[in-house]
Amino acid sequence: MKELPEDSFVCPIPPVREEPLPECLPKHASEDPEAALRQKRLLESSTYLQADHDPPFLARDDMRHARLQLEYLKPELILQEHQIESTIVVFGSTRIVELAEAQRNLDAANCRLQCDPNDAALQRRVRVLERVLVKSKYYEIARDFARLVSERNRRNGTQHDFVITTGGGPGIMEAGNRGAFDAGSHTIGLNILLPMEQFPNSYISPGLCFRFHYFALRKMHFMKRAKALVAFPGGYGTLDEIFDALCLVQTRKINPMPIILVGKEFWSRALDADFLAEEGVIAPEDTRLFQYAEDSAGIWEIIRCWYGLT
Repeated sequence: MKELPEDSFVCPIPPVREEPLPECLPKHASEDPEAALRQKRLLESSTYLQADHDPPFLARDDMRHARLQLEYLKPELILQEHQIESTIVVFGSTRIVELAEAQRNLDAANCRLQCDPNDAALQRRVRVLERVLVKSKYYEIARDFARLVSERNRRNGTQHDFVITTGGGPGIMEAGNRGAFDAGSHTIGLNILLPMEQFPNSYISPGLCFRFHYFALRKMHFMKRAKALVAFPGGYGTLDEIFDALCLVQTRKINPMPIILVGKEFWSRALDADFLAEEGVIAPEDTRLFQYAEDSAGIWEIIRCWYGLT
């Protein structure tokens, strides 16, 4: 047998068979005219689908464990691929919008009220929108803070640390993603699937926008890499995330981190920790689990001092 050069390689088995296997050939119609029809029904049956190609099967109640695992792994693996080391999570109301939009909403409500000045619901609507207009300053503070952090990261070559992360929706969440977008930095959005149609805001980095079915997995990804939580005025969703973080730090399930409530006038009424301590349902030390800030510089100063940054 002729010897081959040492650097040569010949595959002894070709990648494509010369003769197909029997199972690759249909039964001949002369043997059974109805075989092809029966086989077609088998191929079209949902049971013949691979499990990972069968959405109705994956949606079954008893497949929840697999969906939970997938919902953890997909964002986790992608964040690892992007080398995201740490995040700053920004929360706040979806209803607190930028000044121009808040003014348009108020003008429209006032116009409707002028047509029906005795309508109590319209009167209340105008009062609420007047307060939302005042709070539009928080949209700008959130945007400015995210831009400040992201620009610092770019200057220091730390694009993978302190990445701005939000719930991916409108309002304050949009402002957070938008500030990072303004700075040309990565920014993450963890959107949630809701019964009503909704969209992620357009300022999230395309490869870092995720949609969750389970609130629990979304919450876990919020906290897994968080180095700080910054909460602007908000409602049930914002309160939910704040109390999750406070409880985790209180019980030391996670290491303490800066939890910053922006706007003391609002938060001292919405979350009266001194009252809870006086009632004996939390310890006095638990009133110090969070701090207040009023502007972007104040937010960053708390984070900077916490981690000893320059």
